[in-house]
Amino acid sequence: MPDFSFEDAARAEGHAVVAGIDEAGRGPWAGPVVAAAVVLDRARLPAELRDGLDDSKKLSPRRRRELFAALPDYAQIGIGRAEVGEIDRLNILRATFLAMTRALAALSVRPDLALVDGPHAPELPCTARSVVGGDARSLSIAAASIVAKVSRDGEMAALARAHPGYGWERNAGYGTPEHRGALARLGPTPLHRVSFRPIAAMMAKTKC
Repeated sequence: MPDFSFEDAARAEGHAVVAGIDEAGRGPWAGPVVAAAVVLDRARLPAELRDGLDDSKKLSPRRRRELFAALPDYAQIGIGRAEVGEIDRLNILRATFLAMTRALAALSVRPDLALVDGPHAPELPCTARSVVGGDARSLSIAAASIVAKVSRDGEMAALARAHPGYGWERNAGYGTPEHRGALARLGPTPLHRVSFRPIAAMMAKTKC
């Protein structure tokens, strides 16, 4: 379970304000990549909320939404995104870093250090520290993983109403059989990532 060990170590080094950063949407075939930056108010964070925070992938959609709704009362939250055009132009890793930078900039406080989920961290206007598996190890990153996931899932459900048939309200743009079948029937939308191999291959076929 995640705890405050990484945050405590950062504060022992003199970093007073520590943010957790994570993203959602690196793997899907459609839609933006969304990142969140979260600074938890440890003094006010209820034990029930603290104990509920975890890697968003380990939580049910309902539990994620419950935690997402509770977090703004006990945290500063920033959300950033990179659009499909930016993903195709930059590549998914650079676009993810761009979304993370925007999420940090959206915070109302300026962190001294950011704990970033994964093996790499973007260049940020504060010290950045990558934490492999961070969403299951750091409470700040776990909170960010929940915010990013719920935010992006909600957006993909809204986009599904404008682009029906692909099942984005269920698959969030991932390459599920439902999504693959819809692409074969309907073709790609402007929200599909044409730099991703399955989409590029399908577009190449239609040009033949």
